[in-house]
Amino acid sequence: MKTTAEAIRYLLDAKSSDEPLRSIGNFIDGKFVDAERQMESEEPATGEIWLKIPRSGQADVDKAVDAAYQAFNSWSETSVSYRSKLLNKVADIVEANLDDIARLESRDQGKTFQMAKSVEVPRCVHNFRTFATAILHHTSPSIMQQDPVQAINFVKNDPIGVAGLISPWNLPLYLISFKLAPALACGNTVVAKPSEMTSATAWVLMHAFVEAGFPPGVVNMVIGTGPEAGEPLVLHPKVPVISFTGSTFVGKRIATLAGQFNKKVSLEMGGKNPGIVFPSVDFNEVIPSLVRSSFANQGEICLCTSRLYVHKGIFKSFVEKYVEETKKWTIGDPTDNTIQVGALVSKAHFDKVSSYVELAKKESCEILCGEVSPEIGGRCSKGYFISPTVILGAKDESRLLKEEIFGPVVCIVPFETSEEVIERANNVPYGLSASVWSKNVDEITKVSSKLRVGTVWCNCWLVRELNMPFGGTKDSGNGRDGTVDSLQFYTEPKTICIKMS
Repeated sequence: MKTTAEAIRYLLDAKSSDEPLRSIGNFIDGKFVDAERQMESEEPATGEIWLKIPRSGQADVDKAVDAAYQAFNSWSETSVSYRSKLLNKVADIVEANLDDIARLESRDQGKTFQMAKSVEVPRCVHNFRTFATAILHHTSPSIMQQDPVQAINFVKNDPIGVAGLISPWNLPLYLISFKLAPALACGNTVVAKPSEMTSATAWVLMHAFVEAGFPPGVVNMVIGTGPEAGEPLVLHPKVPVISFTGSTFVGKRIATLAGQFNKKVSLEMGGKNPGIVFPSVDFNEVIPSLVRSSFANQGEICLCTSRLYVHKGIFKSFVEKYVEETKKWTIGDPTDNTIQVGALVSKAHFDKVSSYVELAKKESCEILCGEVSPEIGGRCSKGYFISPTVILGAKDESRLLKEEIFGPVVCIVPFETSEEVIERANNVPYGLSASVWSKNVDEITKVSSKLRVGTVWCNCWLVRELNMPFGGTKDSGNGRDGTVDSLQFYTEPKTICIKMS
């Protein structure tokens, strides 16, 4: 079996011209297992096939769940200090290979190497270390009861069983670790299903679990499509808890399937996040942050700002400065350290995002900057690139302001009053996050308190503290993630009452 470093090198050295292509397998009961069926994985920056991955089905899911189910009894009885030690070892292994894992994530997903190196891989390390520490200090309530009898009551948090963890393609390593770390810390065993579009770093992470000394069956992974692998995992009778991050359409499907069996489900889904800008702001302070909030990771972050409401009094000058800053963002080969915008994840997603730019043209909107398929030479000439795009003139009822685009496209519209902008910002199916930009504390307090979202950033964006609850409202999901919330989700609280003699 390869070490983590060897697994990374095996994939980094893969070439599209290799015959046969290099391949990865599932991870079941402590072993890497070849799937009977395979499918191809593209490198987004080049548009070329570079890897073969499993196309798992019901039989593969059954084997993984059975392994996790058999391992649960012994793993759930391990001490928190033992589990903490192993999770910290995983963090150490990932951190020791940070640069190479970032290169692999960039190649598999299309994001820039700098984005993977500075944000995604460090957040993976942070997730494992945070939950490894949190379980050592977790406390439960207790109370001495006097009436009608004298008794002591306390709460014991039991692990649930096999957790089905389904993660998306936009932040593959970060988001799968955000599920694995708390589920394992609480004493559950897991079957993870990463996105079939970005499964390379999940496969590498399984090597880190082996290297760290996790017992066989505790961590399992199957790679495949949602209908063929995801649904069997959600429906499996031995999987009582499901955590999903991804699209609203798929999340609602999971809720319907899991609801038949009364499974515990957490859903973190799409967003259509507003940024609200008041006249008191300093352009030099806020515009770089707002541009970053719109175009980081090619706009492929569920928390990205996709609609900007700017006060009418500063609208014209703000737009000029915003476009000027946007044009500074360079696009090209994700391996280039000077590049800020990489490739979109796939041809299908490229076509989807491009269709919204075409919609803007049909609706006679003004496109101030941005280009679909900019001229990028060399190895990236066939990649899936869209330049940061700024649109004016979209109407409130337009799909441009209602639907999640999930790409480097932002619409800017004016507003006049706080009451007006609150109503317009809330008038979408989503409720994941928002940002409010003002030096007036009354404006910040009033607006942030009335926005129907799970997180409001005030004069900042994507400042994350894991002790705070994270999640959405409406079509953006249900449930919350975070140190306290995740430890509650992956356990069942049990009250134990002991009568005193």
